[in-house]
Amino acid sequence: MINGTIRIGSRESVLAVIQSELIIEEIKRVCPGVSAQLVTMKTTGDMILDKSLEQIGGKGLFVKELDRALLDGRCDLTVHSLKDMPMEVPERLPILAYSKREDKRDVLVLRKGLESLPAGPVIGTFSRRRRMQAARLYPDAVFKGIRGNLVTRLRKLDDGEYDALILAAAGLIRLGFEGRISRYFSVDEIIPSAGQGIMAVQGRKEDYFPFMKEVDAPDSRAMALAERAFVRILDGGCSSPCAACAEAAAGRLYLRGLYYDEVSDRYITGEMEGMAEEAEQLGVKLALTLKNAFEQK
Repeated sequence: MINGTIRIGSRESVLAVIQSELIIEEIKRVCPGVSAQLVTMKTTGDMILDKSLEQIGGKGLFVKELDRALLDGRCDLTVHSLKDMPMEVPERLPILAYSKREDKRDVLVLRKGLESLPAGPVIGTFSRRRRMQAARLYPDAVFKGIRGNLVTRLRKLDDGEYDALILAAAGLIRLGFEGRISRYFSVDEIIPSAGQGIMAVQGRKEDYFPFMKEVDAPDSRAMALAERAFVRILDGGCSSPCAACAEAAAGRLYLRGLYYDEVSDRYITGEMEGMAEEAEQLGVKLALTLKNAFEQK
């Protein structure tokens, strides 16, 4: 901190800034006297837009600069979309809090002027996870990669490069584009990315911010731990189609997962229930169960 002001690092996109400001509001709610300053920066992942994350090195490209800013002392906390964070977090930079979860679903956004998808639609997404599951819903679709921030993607859509996009509901809602959503995919139709709809606050291990315990949402933490443990066990990095989504209620977790096999190019889904306090164990157990079931087919 500088002169008692907490410096909070964020990617510089409009969505990232909005998400970081929401965290700042929550910090000020639980600790009214605190002063916070937003420090924005462009990440490598924001600058390389002509290749998929798989081609350029993964989700780490969205957090590398922010991690460095924490380690260098230029920031005290950083805010991330949890779905964009690598499954392995540096020991020195733990996740201190998880936000209350927004809508976790993926959605379909049509080009302006379209009321429904045409035959053989061009659907924009670079995500293999989305493409693979959506292909069952739209077998005649042509899937075409798209990168850039949310506003850029919507502009490309409306310019006619695509008939539709598959995006995360939470980002659209936070930016005020909820009216563009033409279809919400149920978790049974498309299992979301682990952590989708949750924001994570990261800090240095040696620092102490007691108010972060009040910012932390216990249900979100449990869901995040289960989902990320599932994907981590299956070596699911940024581009892996492995996916997981949990629901929390009354101290219990209901976890759905998708395991993808690179060799056969096929996937299997499954579900499991357990105690929220054993979230990571639940994620590991479901991951191993699906992997074993697939190998025995």
